Amino acid sequence: MTRKLSDYYFDLPKELIAQSPAPDRSSSRLLVYDKYDKSIKDEHFYDIVKYLRKGDCLVRNNTKVIPARLYGMREDTGGTMEFLLLKRLDAHTFEALVRPAKRAKKGIIYKVSDELNIEIIDTTEADGGRILRLYYDGILEEILDRVGNMPLPPYITKPLEDKNRYQTVYAKIDGSAAAPTAGMHFTQELLKQIEDMGVIIVDVLLHVGLGTFRPVSVENIDEHKMHSEYYAVSQEAADKINAARQAGGRIIAVGTTSVRTLESVADEQGVIHPKSGETNIFITPGYKFKAVDMLITNFHLPESTLLMLVSAFSSREEILRVYEHAIKERYRFFSFGDAMLILSSKQEGRLKEE
Repeated sequence: MTRKLSDYYFDLPKELIAQSPAPDRSSSRLLVYDKYDKSIKDEHFYDIVKYLRKGDCLVRNNTKVIPARLYGMREDTGGTMEFLLLKRLDAHTFEALVRPAKRAKKGIIYKVSDELNIEIIDTTEADGGRILRLYYDGILEEILDRVGNMPLPPYITKPLEDKNRYQTVYAKIDGSAAAPTAGMHFTQELLKQIEDMGVIIVDVLLHVGLGTFRPVSVENIDEHKMHSEYYAVSQEAADKINAARQAGGRIIAVGTTSVRTLESVADEQGVIHPKSGETNIFITPGYKFKAVDMLITNFHLPESTLLMLVSAFSSREEILRVYEHAIKERYRFFSFGDAMLILSSKQEGRLKEE
């Protein structure tokens, strides 16, 4: 039976799309969905400590968003081009999205600033996708900090006053074209409180690129191909996660990127193996999770791969019912919006047995 893209559509009032982050990260609202009894609770994010316990393992993505949106001008014609850097291929070469794509011809050079010029050298399979060569002297990250813009999603129309609010407080490794937004609700104080409870906090890495936010353009979702994204799980991270699971702790993924990373490196028994590379894993309902027991996530776009992944934790019908509740209760949606915690039946079963 064809699994249809339109089955993942829901109607969202425009005013529920968050245009700015909450004044305090952890004061966002938190919808807690218990897959075991299908109950829904309305909390605040700082209440998450009520659902964690000693021995649990909180896995977060420590990627850092780079100011990846650039604007360039042709010196010969004055024509302008917008570039969104997606993936670094080598020191001077990037995979990117460009706009307007029709004018983005191979061989054209655009001046971004006195420090940076961009040449279009090839096309990619993605709509509007190009390979770029960047001409610069010095350290690119420092140049991007000076001339680049944070790559906020197109549905956010208000300028961001503090660009650090589009980062997690634990962001460390440069490389993402978008933030792993579920982690943006944590403060250093809340993370310390969680650690003091005896919860193990582990960092993994997935650089968010086209795979995470590329729209699905086919009605049969089984025909959708995810774009690959770079991930890395260290030996230390794998050992800590495996030890926590072995001791009966629950693995809680902060965000869909952490889920995709863990499920990409877990074997059939749920053992995590240290690896790095590219993943294009596409998780949809019917998927059997090997590594993750619980999920912290934001509320996602209709018909998105992220909504499909979240639905795989329960069912499409159940998650759309939860979203219906969130809309009715005026939760804030998308990148700067509120959060949801999914308690899995496996996890709840362990709680009830004890």
